[in-house]
Amino acid sequence: MPLIDLLRRRRSIKRFTARPVTRTEIETMLDAAVLAPNHRLTEPWRFYVLGPDAREAYGLAVGIRKARKIEDPEAARALRDRVAAEHRVLPCMIAVAVVKSDNPETADEDYAATMMGVQNLALTAVELGLGTAIRTGAVMGDAAARTAAGVAENERIVAIVNVGEPAEVPGGPKKTAAVELTKWVA
Repeated sequence: MPLIDLLRRRRSIKRFTARPVTRTEIETMLDAAVLAPNHRLTEPWRFYVLGPDAREAYGLAVGIRKARKIEDPEAARALRDRVAAEHRVLPCMIAVAVVKSDNPETADEDYAATMMGVQNLALTAVELGLGTAIRTGAVMGDAAARTAAGVAENERIVAIVNVGEPAEVPGGPKKTAAVELTKWVA
């Protein structure tokens, strides 16, 4: 399938079927991720494929953060437990981390390279008939979330990628045409 078609078909998938993602499929996606360009060939990306217990523990960290916004203790507990259970049953969950650098320029370049790797992973998933949901946010710095994912001290999680066979594929959002966002400078 031409790359432009993969780009147009990629969507954030909210619901997956129960079909497991095979180790071969995961390895194919990760092999694509490491093909991303990276300045100075630092290869800054690290990948953590989470099993059911790790997914549930990560989901518990997410659920606890969400539950803090709810005043009713019973409703908060129910939300926390539901989020943890939802994570446990995901077909595949990959924590993508970047090796930290004290050099600000290298840190920026390595983050950009790692996120390009995430895009490669997501496009490869589409080619394999799978879908992804790329998650980012403050929870990735949460100590419990980091422990659940097993990331090293010298790394930070930059994305969680949920992968699976889509139960449904949403329509695409309206995107601004590139021509409207481009300025040709002489």
